[in-house]
Amino acid sequence: MAYRNRPIRGGARRLAGGAWLAFSALGTLVAFTAFGCTGDIGDPSETDDGDGPGEQVASLEAPVLPRLTETQYRNALIHLFGKALPETPVQPDTNPFLFTSIGATTDPLSELGVQQLEEAADAITHLVFDDPGRRAALVACEPSAPGDACVEEFLRTFGRRAFRRALSEDELARWVGVSVDLSGGDAWTGVRTAVSGILQAPSFVYRIELGVPDAGDPTRLRFTGYEMASRLAFLLWDGPPDDALLDAAERGDLDDPEGIEEEAARLLDDPRARVAVQSFFEQYLDLGRLDGITKDPELYPDFTPSLADAMRTEAKLLVDDLVFRRDVDVRTLFSTRRTFVNDELAALYGIDAEGATPVAFVPVELPSDGKRAGLLTLGAFLAMNAHEATTSPTLRGKYLRERVLCTEVPPPPPDVDTEIDPNPTEPKTLRERLEQHRENPACAGCHALIDPPGFLFENFDAVGAYRTEDSGYPIDATGNLDGVELDDARQLADVLASDERVGHCIVKQLFRHSQGRLDADGEEPALDSIHERFELSGFRFRDLVIALVSNDSFRFVAIPEVSP
Repeated sequence: MAYRNRPIRGGARRLAGGAWLAFSALGTLVAFTAFGCTGDIGDPSETDDGDGPGEQVASLEAPVLPRLTETQYRNALIHLFGKALPETPVQPDTNPFLFTSIGATTDPLSELGVQQLEEAADAITHLVFDDPGRRAALVACEPSAPGDACVEEFLRTFGRRAFRRALSEDELARWVGVSVDLSGGDAWTGVRTAVSGILQAPSFVYRIELGVPDAGDPTRLRFTGYEMASRLAFLLWDGPPDDALLDAAERGDLDDPEGIEEEAARLLDDPRARVAVQSFFEQYLDLGRLDGITKDPELYPDFTPSLADAMRTEAKLLVDDLVFRRDVDVRTLFSTRRTFVNDELAALYGIDAEGATPVAFVPVELPSDGKRAGLLTLGAFLAMNAHEATTSPTLRGKYLRERVLCTEVPPPPPDVDTEIDPNPTEPKTLRERLEQHRENPACAGCHALIDPPGFLFENFDAVGAYRTEDSGYPIDATGNLDGVELDDARQLADVLASDERVGHCIVKQLFRHSQGRLDADGEEPALDSIHERFELSGFRFRDLVIALVSNDSFRFVAIPEVSP
């Protein structure tokens, strides 16, 4: 079978305690060779030409095998052992196509990554098992001999929580055998070593969600209850399922959309969901680019790291307000006049904000006759999409196209000069220079797509302050979006409030994040079905999540092709 994943690297590595186990990318080779999971993922956008069954989707994609992201890995460790764990290094995440979840399915685990996971497992288990009180709380019984009933029951329970599914009797016997063989006659040493091995096993480090034959339709695979529990938890909590969700899986509650929706609603009410939703929006909106952002100190002496942090906090508070506090139309992220500011942001925007301090953010309503409305007129977007000394209509227009409207912007030709003369004699404004740049036929195609809406933001400088002049010349902030002539970014916000592409794009971005891959052409019916429920809910994000996880595209996968 050809699953969509890269080959996992590994070989024979020593388990803590001195013994050797042969494995492909940690732990047990069996977990992957049994399913033939050695194919390349290739292009994440490749599609299956076949049509799948069902009313919701026209086709299904083969399963992917994501590795836990760094956040998911650390949350899984906290779930198993509690907090106060060493911050051991692990292979860093990548975020192709915006999301670390896609990087987790496309970026292979390196030899160094394998070594880091081994060292982390050794350090963590020593910390826990060298503390008599902590190990007693974890194991909940006192083993009298290696591999006794206490050890077996603990490994059964711990293995279920670590692997996010029940262990088979053969698996349990194997791990009990490891605890005996590597005990050196000491039961606690044996348990620690077995736990160290479990933390290096593919079933812990990877999300093995492959599906089983669907009794109602032989042309597709159905995710099992345990696999659905894992998919739900890692999407909604960015961490593993709790015991209640695993119990629901074992009872069969996650085998139908109604049970899935009930559990998803429970997970969304948990504080962990707020953190996971913020992580999605942080990646979708690219807020990580605010880290370490710099501006020319002579031109922008008031731009400080604390102001950049405030911009990021403002965006996060706005998301939290729309999704959780008020649970309203999330599309208004791009048109609302409501926001949250501290004293630095209030000064930048030139507004009064009673009660705002360097650390206290207060809700404010931006003036109805002002120039700001929605995220695209706030500091985070404007500062990220500008250079150190100048604005960038190109960057701002590209962000609007790709992240808000999900329009594909082709990269510039490899041999084209993208530099704009920073010190021209004529023309004077950046807009005039860009319009001159567009006279180059090699540049015209892309710039004609992104510059016209990008010009709408020219009244905001490189840190997001309002201005009326560029280098002493009056600013022309008119532009257009797909032929609709607009005067400025404030009018753009009004257009985005009713642009149907905004809702569709949010659906598409969440779909990609949840699946760990790009959507395929044949999955448009699934996206349309999810969007229809999203629209009926009044575009509430919580309802979008529930619509997505109960959709066939989240519950079923295609049968992988058999490799020759």
